[in-house]
Amino acid sequence: MRPMQILTLMTLTLLASTVMDQVAASNVANPNLAGQTDLAAMPELDSALAAAIVASRPLTSTNELDAVLNDTLTAEDRSNLHVRLFVPINLNTASRQEIMLVPGISGRMAHEFEEYRPYTSMEQFRREIGKYVDTAEVARFEQYVFVPLGLNSASSDDFATIPGISRKMVHEFEEYRPYSDIKQFRREIGKYVDDNEVARLERYITVD
Repeated sequence: MRPMQILTLMTLTLLASTVMDQVAASNVANPNLAGQTDLAAMPELDSALAAAIVASRPLTSTNELDAVLNDTLTAEDRSNLHVRLFVPINLNTASRQEIMLVPGISGRMAHEFEEYRPYTSMEQFRREIGKYVDTAEVARFEQYVFVPLGLNSASSDDFATIPGISRKMVHEFEEYRPYSDIKQFRREIGKYVDDNEVARLERYITVD
């Protein structure tokens, strides 16, 4: 193998490793995507609760997740579970109650989350919240939040950040531009996935 080919292969391997590291860096599972076996393996859950979570999908908030668990888990158990299992919140629309479910957040920080609305990008979130906490804490908070993407303006890479989305679905998102309203999104994307998946994906987008 030629030296240039070896160098190219090493570079591609390093990039792939970096992407895997970035994905693996998040220890927070999404209850709409986690497998039932993985859910049941969490210390606070068992097979029955895992099955109940799966049956309740799509969950639109961690409040809905807690409603499934309220009769079985204590408030402390649910709080501990949120560290590892959480429905990401929309930074522009989440209520104060939803924001306060983010593990380790204070009332003051919840206020700062609201103060900079509307967010147009995660970069804005990093910049504004980074005024109050260090980079590591911003990154920790980032695991629990998202900024909705404009269907008519977001890039392929932007869409690829939506949890559980495939490259094929990214293509379908772009295929039907421009979108005139959310009903068009539901109609077009509903050709490829069921209503529950359309509802799950809808949380992450907005018609701009």
